[in-house]
Amino acid sequence: MDDTSMSRRQYVGAVGAAGAVALAGCSGGGSDTVTIGSDIPYPPFEFETDEGELTGFDVDIARAVFDDQLGMSSEFKRTGFDGIIPSLNNNNFRVIMSAMTISDDRAEQVDFSDPYFTAYQTVVVKQDSNITSKEDLRGETVAVQKGTTGEGAAESLQSEFDGDLTIKSYDQVAGAFNALLNNQAVAAINDNTVNGDFQEENSDEIRFVEGDGEAAAQEEDAPPYLTLTVEQYGIAFRQDDDEFREEVNDALATIQEDGTYDEIYSSYF
Repeated sequence: MDDTSMSRRQYVGAVGAAGAVALAGCSGGGSDTVTIGSDIPYPPFEFETDEGELTGFDVDIARAVFDDQLGMSSEFKRTGFDGIIPSLNNNNFRVIMSAMTISDDRAEQVDFSDPYFTAYQTVVVKQDSNITSKEDLRGETVAVQKGTTGEGAAESLQSEFDGDLTIKSYDQVAGAFNALLNNQAVAAINDNTVNGDFQEENSDEIRFVEGDGEAAAQEEDAPPYLTLTVEQYGIAFRQDDDEFREEVNDALATIQEDGTYDEIYSSYF
């Protein structure tokens, strides 16, 4: 994750100098403001620095799309992930941008932008764990965040094991990671980049479960460890907001073509 052309600290400083995206205290804002529902913290996608500044991959992509391309002011509203789609549909904010995987179930409730990120569900364990493969999780307890595709991957694994897997679900991803650190679970299942950020900060204690994941076997850029699923992230919209969604898709295409996306990506991954 440190193989970058610009360090995360340098990029955060640059964002701060330009004016950080603010946490919104309400769902309002004028027509030139877009309020974004997001589960915070969820590093490296959305999190606060020690100085209290909101940053992360999603935050910087939001600034590039909404502020720079569409001429709007973007504000993030902290929202629990488990209820984030109902909150969007209750008009508490305009869009969701929260490392959200595009899925058939979610697409029945919201519309998605074009994909802007590829993720993989992965497994992290303690360094001294005897877990070395997916099969080793049979009969064990795993920790996940509620409402995420990590929870869905764990439920699929539970079904594959004929119920012989215990799942502990937490409101925040930090709860799942703490359960692993405190030996309340033998593994945590989550997106590869989020697991990677956690593993990097706890490299003496935490490792990935290695092995070729079936789901990522055909993916050229798949990570070199066990992967349970391959997923695409999208920005979520209410189903009556087609014109705005198309504007956002055009802006996403522009930042991918002009190099802005690659610059942001390289500062985090």
